[in-house]
Amino acid sequence: MQINYRLAGPRPDHIMLGFSGDPRTEITVTWRTDTSVADGYVEYRKAGSDQKFTAEAIMKPFTGDVSTSHIFWAKLTGLKPGAKYCYTCGGAGVRSAEYSFSTQEEICDDFTFLLLADHQKDDCHENPDYKPFNKLLKRVLSEHPEVRFILTLGDNTNCGQHEIQWNAMFEGMEGVIERLPYMMSCGNHDNRGFKQYFPTEQGRYYAEPAEFFNAQLEYSYTKNGPAGWEPENYAFDYGNCHFTVYGVNEPELVNAWSMNDLDKTDKTWKLGVYHFPIYPSIPEGHNFDAYPYLRPAMERQDILFAGHEHNFARTFPIRGDNMYDRPSQGTVHYMLGSSNDNPPCGSMQKIWHAAFCPQEEHVSMFGLVHVSREKIHITGFFDDGRIVDDFTLDKTRDTITPTAVAPKYSRTRLTFKGVDIGLAMRETIPVFKDGTWFIPFGTLAAFAGGTVERTKDRIRIEFYGHFAEYTCGSAAALTDAGELDLKHEVFRGAREQLFIPIDGACAPFKMRWTYAADTNYIDIQNEDEAKPAARQP
Repeated sequence: MQINYRLAGPRPDHIMLGFSGDPRTEITVTWRTDTSVADGYVEYRKAGSDQKFTAEAIMKPFTGDVSTSHIFWAKLTGLKPGAKYCYTCGGAGVRSAEYSFSTQEEICDDFTFLLLADHQKDDCHENPDYKPFNKLLKRVLSEHPEVRFILTLGDNTNCGQHEIQWNAMFEGMEGVIERLPYMMSCGNHDNRGFKQYFPTEQGRYYAEPAEFFNAQLEYSYTKNGPAGWEPENYAFDYGNCHFTVYGVNEPELVNAWSMNDLDKTDKTWKLGVYHFPIYPSIPEGHNFDAYPYLRPAMERQDILFAGHEHNFARTFPIRGDNMYDRPSQGTVHYMLGSSNDNPPCGSMQKIWHAAFCPQEEHVSMFGLVHVSREKIHITGFFDDGRIVDDFTLDKTRDTITPTAVAPKYSRTRLTFKGVDIGLAMRETIPVFKDGTWFIPFGTLAAFAGGTVERTKDRIRIEFYGHFAEYTCGSAAALTDAGELDLKHEVFRGAREQLFIPIDGACAPFKMRWTYAADTNYIDIQNEDEAKPAARQP
């Protein structure tokens, strides 16, 4: 097996720009060398001027799983707004080539940035090849020279607890992130590792916090996240936008930090990034990783960007699981498809999605976000030129175009992980009586792949590795954990189905449920991502 470690040398590599302060007057340059280089600095000048300035760098050793290198961060301050600068980085002996960047204007309420999602490469873990992605990204940026910076939605690498993955990814971004700030969010793959990586991956684990992510980017972004969980969590401003980047760990702590951070901003737009979609499109998806812990903070965002599922979906404005028409009524959840030809399998549109595309073909997806004073216009497009989604959120008019009317059900709908079970529930709708909801749970379990055995006045359900047996007229159920008090009696309802108290239906199977009154639907969730299928004797 030929392994390409892409180890550091004395010449700077992994050169990257990031916002770690006021983008009008400050920017941070990050780079890497081997351990023979102990000191570094950035030498910079305003374009067109010969007067040079220097910014000394902070250096820290980074010990990965295959080598130790030195990471450098130099923060450039006192820059002029709306100006172009040229710079080099490195030590006194070996310097980088000269690159350039531009600062934000003093007043900036019209700008564009690029969204990337899930651009990890997992085809060959000993030698990930980002060259095709590098070529594609440069083409996209050449077609859109107005882009000011890049915002990623996580899974920048396939196994972020292995140095070889970061080395390949940074190589794949060469020629781009030296001139455009590269603002990464941390996905689950970015803090994933294996106890044995070669020759095969064995013993998967997830680091908390994301050690390699945080160590390499320690000073690259604004250090304003919750203590001990930076920079997988951070916030930054650009123009009239406040961006909140949420990590995938410690949601309760992160929510408290974000609420406090959002209280302080006066920006027109609030845009968040969280790798996992809160309203997923894969059938087995769930939002237990985030909600209800992060709900208070995330529901204060105008738009919450996500990735993870490698397909595209955009929700209606949502608050408290209710779906609305106007952006002032809720948060739009925008899930970008994979930006590096990583097709998924089996995604589907759910009731909360106003727009959807499965992306089950070999194409890459990008998002172009144009922010103005009153509007945000987002175009999601495939690398072959097809436009997947094109929508505008107008804050002044309180509209979203193209128009999509959020559902308001006259009869209560029952969904499982956002999937309306349709024909199976055509006449057997949930019933609210005696202060509780009753549902035809056997119908739902059968629809979702559970095993349902029906005998006279009795139903036995096996689902997600558990079982429960319910009897008509009884307020108790027999489960694999013992007898369960249902609080209310099971009764025979429409189409002779047994209707079970919803708490008693969910409890044996470790599920939770929500009722959204404005939309009038009940959604049942299970955090298990198994794919149930009834056993065939």
